[in-house]
Amino acid sequence: MPAKPHRILLDRVSVYADEAAAFMRRRRISRRPFARLYYPHGRSADHAQDSSSGAELFVAAGRLIEVAGKKEKG
Repeated sequence: MPAKPHRILLDRVSVYADEAAAFMRRRRISRRPFARLYYPHGRSADHAQDSSSGAELFVAAGRLIEVAGKKEKG
């Protein structure tokens, strides 16, 4: 007996939803915070957040954001 038409559509939608959820899980796992420094002549270097240099860069960047966010009252 053939499947009901709405069941076929429902199955397709749930397959696409499962694929989208799997993609988002993979993306979250693979995307880790890092700091990228650019040097003259096009060279760049990536520093992971859990490395010592990366941790220092994240602290410095946080301080810069705090300072830039403060507005002078006057």
